[in-house]
Amino acid sequence: MNNLCTDIGHRSLNKYGEQLCGDHLDVVEQGENSTVIVLADGLGSGVKANILSTLTSKIISTMMAAGTSIESCVSTIAATLPVCSVRGVAYSTFTIIRIVNGEEAEIIQYDNPDVILLRDGNNVEYPMEMVNIEGKLIKKSRIPIYEGDIFIAMSDGAIHAGVGLTLNFGWKREEIIKYMQTFYHVGFTAKTLTTILIDECYSLYQGKLGDDTTVCTVRIRKRDPMNLIIGPPSNRDDCSKMMSLFFAKEGKHIVCGGTTASIAANFLKKPLVPKLDFIDTEVPPTAKIEGVDLVTEGVITINKVLTYAQDYLSGNEAYRHWSYKNDGASLIARLLFEEATDINFYVGKAVNPAHQNPDLPINFSIKMRLVDELVECLKKMGKRIKVSYF
Repeated sequence: MNNLCTDIGHRSLNKYGEQLCGDHLDVVEQGENSTVIVLADGLGSGVKANILSTLTSKIISTMMAAGTSIESCVSTIAATLPVCSVRGVAYSTFTIIRIVNGEEAEIIQYDNPDVILLRDGNNVEYPMEMVNIEGKLIKKSRIPIYEGDIFIAMSDGAIHAGVGLTLNFGWKREEIIKYMQTFYHVGFTAKTLTTILIDECYSLYQGKLGDDTTVCTVRIRKRDPMNLIIGPPSNRDDCSKMMSLFFAKEGKHIVCGGTTASIAANFLKKPLVPKLDFIDTEVPPTAKIEGVDLVTEGVITINKVLTYAQDYLSGNEAYRHWSYKNDGASLIARLLFEEATDINFYVGKAVNPAHQNPDLPINFSIKMRLVDELVECLKKMGKRIKVSYF
């Protein structure tokens, strides 16, 4: 096993006029170092398609994560799902990407657009083995993976984008490849690459999608640890221990909170230099300590980061703000969402006297809830999280 890991981002758009999406995507961890991603496209649209795709995705991802062969998965789907009276078939189309130990990608495809592989900014045509399972022609591939590889899976709503509107014959796979190649070297996260592609599909459809459209991007990258400390310890005597453990960790270091910053400055024997410029009126200014990568205010800043994290997991609309701004919350968002793969939280449980003012909407329980909710959001982004309380 090497030091590579997966950065996964996906988004779906419903067919125009439909309340439910006929596509469904599941990501399941297979042990500690392998991941199974299943994108299913249910036949038709609406409720029936949603049920078909959800069941297909759940069955395949669960069985494959348990080590079941694709032959058994497809047989189970055929036997489990009801047969469509119009088309005479029992399940949706699907794409499976399994990343094994950061070394190999196994790709299994049935009737979805072929997965795109970008390597060093170029399209890679990978070998496919055709296998007949339960009367269905399945494409199977095994590909060694390298740092920087980008896999793009999509439902056929993507290649049908713009049919009869902006494009005569839809958005061909070759054209999608050329479009996404232009963003390869920018260093965008998988979620942002997905957002770029899905937004272009929406634009080509002129907002009235003729089919459910789903995009899932998988980016292969090296692990990048990050450390964030917020709040002083409940026991003052533990300040040195808490700071020793925090600064001993590999990776960048983020210090949140005025009291915490003072303790960190004393520990490092370096001055705490506040900045007085309000880049964003909603976020307090940052500060500077030699030996610390970022110093910010505490609760208000983390609350803003949580708002960005919740948006990142849904429409990712706020990316347009935090991706370039240099206020404390935007800087933390870029470090945690884009750079970090493994994040260590050091959370002090001391009660801040400044937060006990009944006129302020901040108290100890709110701070802990903010941290807990941010941790859960980061886990949903695929980050490895460890939280230590003091």
